[in-house]
Amino acid sequence: MPSAFHKTFANVHGDVRGSVVSMATFVRVAKTSEVPPGEGRVVVVQGHPVALFNVEGRFYAVSNVCLHRGGPIGEGMLDEAVVTCPNHGWEYDVRTGANLANPMARLRTFEVRIDGEDVFVGA
Repeated sequence: MPSAFHKTFANVHGDVRGSVVSMATFVRVAKTSEVPPGEGRVVVVQGHPVALFNVEGRFYAVSNVCLHRGGPIGEGMLDEAVVTCPNHGWEYDVRTGANLANPMARLRTFEVRIDGEDVFVGA
């Protein structure tokens, strides 16, 4: 069995002429108990570092690379839903990826799904 367990979810939207299938691959990255509320950690999703956060029991995932100078977002301090980059103090809302000083600057966000105790992040 590979080291990362993959789950695929398919959404099928059909009409009279046919259907469109969109597939997203979800990668198991952690157990819910491994990321307590108010904390974050860096996980890897298909070779890319992703910062995973637990905000009051809800999980959010954003790019682990700060837009300023590439700092490790997942190693920053989490205060409610705001993470501060440990390198130069840029702050982001982990729910949206938006930078607090300039909301037009956004980290990439990733869909998170919970299945039992497993946390999956969309690739």
